Amino acid sequence: MPESAAVSTAAIELPDSLAETTADQASARVALAGALKAPSHAYLFSGPAGSGKRAAARAFAGEILALGAPDPESARRRAAADPSPHPDLAWLRPPGAQHLVDDVRTRIIEAAPYRPFEGEHRVFVVEEADAMAEESQNALLKTLEEPAPFAHILLVSSQPSALLETVRSRCQVIAFAALSPEALEERLAGTGDPAEVRSAARLAGGDVELAGLLLTDTGRELRAHAEAFARAACAGELDSAPWSGLLDAAEKRGIEAGEEVKDRFDALADQAKDASDRRGEQRIRKEGTDAAKRATRRGRNNALDTGLALVASWLRDLAAVGDGAGGVVLNTDRESALSEDADEVEPRRARRAAELVMDTRRRLSVNVSEELAVEALAFRLEAVLRGA
Repeated sequence: MPESAAVSTAAIELPDSLAETTADQASARVALAGALKAPSHAYLFSGPAGSGKRAAARAFAGEILALGAPDPESARRRAAADPSPHPDLAWLRPPGAQHLVDDVRTRIIEAAPYRPFEGEHRVFVVEEADAMAEESQNALLKTLEEPAPFAHILLVSSQPSALLETVRSRCQVIAFAALSPEALEERLAGTGDPAEVRSAARLAGGDVELAGLLLTDTGRELRAHAEAFARAACAGELDSAPWSGLLDAAEKRGIEAGEEVKDRFDALADQAKDASDRRGEQRIRKEGTDAAKRATRRGRNNALDTGLALVASWLRDLAAVGDGAGGVVLNTDRESALSEDADEVEPRRARRAAELVMDTRRRLSVNVSEELAVEALAFRLEAVLRGA
């Protein structure tokens, strides 16, 4: 970006929450600054995973709800909570591989025409909007075409090409770019050992949330099991079933994700209880139980996918070291172990092995048995890496 452009975007004034979530997103900053002056009825927050679009969408929703609110700061604070207790904010996450058509109909299409409970605006956010089936997208079209003047719909997507053109064309795009390793490293400075932080920033592929996860105990455990899995396949030492450690780490992360969601719902239920709203308390606890189950499943699946991506990164790095391209290594804090393995593996075999891992990741996305798929992968990797 030219220096003049960098200066102009840096000078854009945004509310603190939006400024923080778009610190390295020049295009998004410009678009959001304009959007706040005259909010439109539909936006598409588009960009790769971990680029900050979800956090920006939540902050933007809070700013819209604050407009004309009797207590703007309270509106912002409640919108920022997850789950949010704000009555005019509906936030949809897919319970599984796809959004439920009924959820889209009842929580957006049927709710959007009704006036706000407080303030002057209502906001409807669809996270992972690309996970809406075509039926859901078609059902949403009329709401996008003829919205109530107070209703604002925010679609958040890492794969906007999966959305119908008719849906995309009715939304103003807020574009996010993948964060550079340098930007991630700067954001994560002071959160761990500098060598580990640098490696996490390179392994994350621009995903700030993933980089942060890799610097937690859970992330370190997941990374350690992924490395052990890859190295066992390189050495032909599969008798100890090294894939089980990866599966166990993913299961543990799923349980943690479910507990995090349950804790948030329990806090809201306790607030309802303190307000003597017994019916509200019961409803929130039931929603929390269901949401926690979904979060556990999604957390486990996402963690396993991350673990396999880490296996692929190890194999990719082996090929790079074997080809004398150590400068592009991602696991920068494990160069000694990589060099040790690279002495025993031909670069072309390491590259082919990484492709097998990516193929398994794709197959797992369509509900292939996880344990069988990962076990089969281990033996396929051994055969390729050792020339069997």
